[in-house]
Amino acid sequence: MIDMAAIDKSSRRKVDKSLRKVVDIPPGRKSVVLGVTGSIAAYKSAELASLLVKQAHEVFVVMTQDATEFISPLTLQTLSKNPVMTSFFDEKENWRPGHIELADRANLLLIAPATAHILAELVHGFAGHPLAAIALATRAPILVAPAMNGKMWAHPATVENVEKLKARGVEFIGPEEGMLACGYEGLGRLWKVNEIAFRAEFLLSRHDKLIA
Repeated sequence: MIDMAAIDKSSRRKVDKSLRKVVDIPPGRKSVVLGVTGSIAAYKSAELASLLVKQAHEVFVVMTQDATEFISPLTLQTLSKNPVMTSFFDEKENWRPGHIELADRANLLLIAPATAHILAELVHGFAGHPLAAIALATRAPILVAPAMNGKMWAHPATVENVEKLKARGVEFIGPEEGMLACGYEGLGRLWKVNEIAFRAEFLLSRHDKLIA
Protein backbone atom coordinates (compact mmCIF):
# COMPACT_ATOMS: atom_id res chain seq x y z
CA MET A 1 0.00 0.00 0.00
CA ILE A 2 1.28 3.49 -0.91
CA ASP A 3 1.77 5.76 2.07
CA MET A 4 0.16 8.96 0.72
CA ALA A 5 0.89 10.87 3.94
CA ALA A 6 4.61 10.17 3.59
CA ILE A 7 4.57 11.27 -0.07
CA ASP A 8 2.71 14.46 0.81
CA LYS A 9 5.17 15.22 3.60
CA SER A 10 8.12 14.66 1.28
CA SER A 11 6.57 16.93 -1.36
CA ARG A 12 6.08 19.70 1.16
CA ARG A 13 9.73 19.45 2.18
CA LYS A 14 10.81 19.85 -1.46
CA VAL A 15 8.54 22.87 -2.00
CA ASP A 16 9.65 24.48 1.24
CA LYS A 17 13.32 24.03 0.31
CA SER A 18 12.84 25.56 -3.15
CA LEU A 19 11.06 28.61 -1.71
CA ARG A 20 13.46 29.11 1.19
CA LYS A 21 14.80 32.64 1.67
CA VAL A 22 17.72 33.89 3.69
CA VAL A 23 15.64 34.71 6.72
CA ASP A 24 12.10 35.42 7.83
CA ILE A 25 12.04 38.58 9.92
CA PRO A 26 9.67 38.25 12.88
CA PRO A 27 6.98 40.94 13.23
CA GLY A 28 8.34 44.01 15.00
CA ARG A 29 11.96 43.17 14.23
CA LYS A 30 13.79 45.86 12.25
CA SER A 31 15.92 45.34 9.18
CA VAL A 32 19.06 47.49 8.88
CA VAL A 33 21.15 47.61 5.72
CA LEU A 34 24.69 48.53 6.75
CA GLY A 35 26.70 50.03 3.90
CA VAL A 36 30.48 49.91 4.21
CA THR A 37 32.74 51.90 1.88
CA GLY A 38 36.47 52.07 1.22
CA SER A 39 37.79 53.99 4.20
CA ILE A 40 40.46 52.87 6.65
CA ALA A 41 37.67 53.14 9.24
CA ALA A 42 35.90 50.23 7.53
CA TYR A 43 37.28 47.88 10.19
CA LYS A 44 35.01 49.62 12.72
CA SER A 45 31.98 48.33 10.82
CA ALA A 46 32.58 44.97 12.50
CA GLU A 47 31.83 46.46 15.92
CA LEU A 48 28.89 48.39 14.50
CA ALA A 49 27.35 45.28 12.93
CA SER A 50 27.77 43.44 16.23
CA LEU A 51 26.06 46.24 18.19
CA LEU A 52 23.12 46.35 15.76
CA VAL A 53 22.66 42.58 16.07
CA LYS A 54 22.77 42.89 19.88
CA GLN A 55 19.99 45.49 19.57
CA ALA A 56 17.91 42.64 18.06
CA HIS A 57 17.94 43.98 14.50
CA GLU A 58 18.32 41.96 11.33
CA VAL A 59 21.50 43.28 9.71
CA PHE A 60 22.44 42.97 6.05
CA VAL A 61 25.88 44.29 5.11
CA VAL A 62 26.54 45.72 1.65
CA MET A 63 30.16 46.55 0.82
CA THR A 64 31.83 48.43 -2.00
CA GLN A 65 34.75 46.67 -3.65
CA ASP A 66 37.19 49.11 -2.03
CA ALA A 67 35.79 48.26 1.40
CA THR A 68 36.73 44.61 0.92
CA GLU A 69 40.39 45.68 0.85
CA PHE A 70 40.10 46.88 4.45
CA ILE A 71 37.89 44.20 6.02
CA SER A 72 36.84 40.74 4.90
CA PRO A 73 33.21 40.13 3.88
CA LEU A 74 33.46 36.85 5.82
CA THR A 75 34.06 38.78 9.04
CA LEU A 76 30.91 40.86 8.54
CA GLN A 77 28.92 37.84 7.39
CA THR A 78 29.84 36.05 10.62
CA LEU A 79 28.95 39.02 12.82
CA SER A 80 25.72 39.94 11.00
CA LYS A 81 24.65 36.29 10.59
CA ASN A 82 23.60 37.09 7.02
CA PRO A 83 25.29 36.97 3.62
CA VAL A 84 27.25 40.05 2.58
CA MET A 85 26.65 41.68 -0.80
CA THR A 86 29.65 43.12 -2.65
CA SER A 87 28.54 42.94 -6.27
CA PHE A 88 25.44 42.70 -8.45
CA PHE A 89 26.81 39.32 -9.52
CA ASP A 90 26.19 38.01 -5.99
CA GLU A 91 22.52 37.91 -6.98
CA LYS A 92 23.17 34.89 -9.20
CA GLU A 93 23.10 32.89 -5.99
CA ASN A 94 19.39 32.67 -5.22
CA TRP A 95 19.88 32.46 -1.43
CA ARG A 96 21.15 36.03 -1.35
CA PRO A 97 18.56 38.83 -1.21
CA GLY A 98 18.80 41.05 -4.29
CA HIS A 99 19.60 44.74 -3.97
CA ILE A 100 16.02 45.79 -4.69
CA GLU A 101 14.69 43.35 -2.12
CA LEU A 102 17.09 44.81 0.43
CA ALA A 103 16.02 48.34 -0.52
CA ASP A 104 12.38 47.36 -0.01
CA ARG A 105 12.79 45.52 3.28
CA ALA A 106 15.14 48.02 4.94
CA ASN A 107 13.81 50.02 7.86
CA LEU A 108 17.07 51.97 7.84
CA LEU A 109 20.00 52.37 5.48
CA LEU A 110 23.13 53.14 7.51
CA ILE A 111 26.33 53.95 5.61
CA ALA A 112 29.33 53.82 7.94
CA PRO A 113 31.99 54.68 7.09
CA ALA A 114 30.97 56.88 4.16
CA THR A 115 33.67 58.24 1.86
CA ALA A 116 33.59 61.44 -0.19
CA HIS A 117 33.11 59.22 -3.22
CA ILE A 118 29.88 57.61 -2.00
CA LEU A 119 28.52 61.05 -1.01
CA ALA A 120 29.06 62.25 -4.58
CA GLU A 121 27.39 59.11 -5.94
CA LEU A 122 24.36 59.61 -3.69
CA VAL A 123 23.99 63.24 -4.77
CA HIS A 124 24.07 62.41 -8.48
CA GLY A 125 21.99 59.25 -8.25
CA PHE A 126 24.64 56.91 -9.59
CA ALA A 127 23.86 53.21 -9.20
CA GLY A 128 27.01 51.46 -10.39
CA HIS A 129 27.23 49.09 -7.43
CA PRO A 130 24.69 47.53 -5.01
CA LEU A 131 25.11 50.06 -2.17
CA ALA A 132 24.51 53.07 -4.43
CA ALA A 133 21.58 51.31 -6.09
CA ILE A 134 19.98 50.51 -2.72
CA ALA A 135 20.36 54.13 -1.64
CA LEU A 136 18.59 55.21 -4.83
CA ALA A 137 15.77 52.66 -4.53
CA THR A 138 14.99 52.60 -0.81
CA ARG A 139 12.37 54.74 0.85
CA ALA A 140 13.77 54.02 4.31
CA PRO A 141 15.54 56.72 6.33
CA ILE A 142 19.24 57.08 5.48
CA LEU A 143 21.91 57.72 8.11
CA VAL A 144 25.44 58.57 6.95
CA ALA A 145 28.60 58.53 9.07
CA PRO A 146 31.41 60.12 7.03
CA ALA A 147 35.10 59.28 7.42
CA MET A 148 37.78 60.87 5.27
CA ASN A 149 40.79 63.19 5.17
CA GLY A 150 39.98 66.56 6.74
CA LYS A 151 40.85 68.48 3.58
CA MET A 152 38.49 66.27 1.57
CA TRP A 153 35.71 66.87 4.12
CA ALA A 154 36.26 70.64 3.96
CA HIS A 155 36.44 70.77 0.14
CA PRO A 156 33.62 72.88 -1.37
CA ALA A 157 32.45 69.90 -3.46
CA THR A 158 32.00 67.73 -0.37
CA VAL A 159 30.40 70.56 1.60
CA GLU A 160 27.92 71.11 -1.24
CA ASN A 161 27.18 67.40 -1.53
CA VAL A 162 26.46 67.14 2.20
CA GLU A 163 24.10 70.12 2.08
CA LYS A 164 22.22 68.65 -0.89
CA LEU A 165 21.82 65.30 0.86
CA LYS A 166 20.62 66.96 4.06
CA ALA A 167 18.07 68.92 2.02
CA ARG A 168 16.76 65.57 0.74
CA GLY A 169 16.32 64.29 4.28
CA VAL A 170 19.53 62.29 4.68
CA GLU A 171 20.77 62.33 8.30
CA PHE A 172 24.46 62.77 9.16
CA ILE A 173 26.42 61.87 12.27
CA GLY A 174 29.99 63.17 12.44
CA PRO A 175 32.72 63.25 11.50
CA GLU A 176 34.66 64.09 14.65
CA GLU A 177 37.98 65.80 15.13
CA GLY A 178 41.16 63.90 15.95
CA MET A 179 44.23 62.18 14.54
CA LEU A 180 43.51 60.78 11.08
CA ALA A 181 45.06 57.72 9.42
CA CYS A 182 46.73 59.96 6.84
CA GLY A 183 48.80 61.58 9.60
CA TYR A 184 46.89 64.86 9.73
CA GLU A 185 44.93 66.00 12.74
CA GLY A 186 41.54 67.52 12.05
CA LEU A 187 37.88 66.92 11.28
CA GLY A 188 37.29 63.65 9.46
CA ARG A 189 37.31 60.73 11.89
CA LEU A 190 34.40 58.33 12.02
CA TRP A 191 32.03 59.17 14.86
CA LYS A 192 32.07 56.88 17.91
CA VAL A 193 30.58 53.52 16.92
CA ASN A 194 28.33 53.15 19.96
CA GLU A 195 26.86 56.60 19.30
CA ILE A 196 26.22 55.71 15.65
CA ALA A 197 24.33 52.63 16.84
CA PHE A 198 22.37 54.78 19.32
CA ARG A 199 21.41 57.26 16.56
CA ALA A 200 20.33 54.36 14.35
CA GLU A 201 18.09 53.11 17.16
CA PHE A 202 16.61 56.57 17.57
CA LEU A 203 15.80 56.84 13.86
CA LEU A 204 14.18 53.42 13.83
CA SER A 205 11.95 54.27 16.80
CA ARG A 206 11.13 57.70 15.34
CA HIS A 207 10.12 56.08 12.05
CA ASP A 208 7.72 53.81 13.99
CA LYS A 209 6.06 56.82 15.63
CA LEU A 210 5.69 58.59 12.27
CA ILE A 211 4.01 55.53 10.78
CA ALA A 212 1.69 55.21 13.79
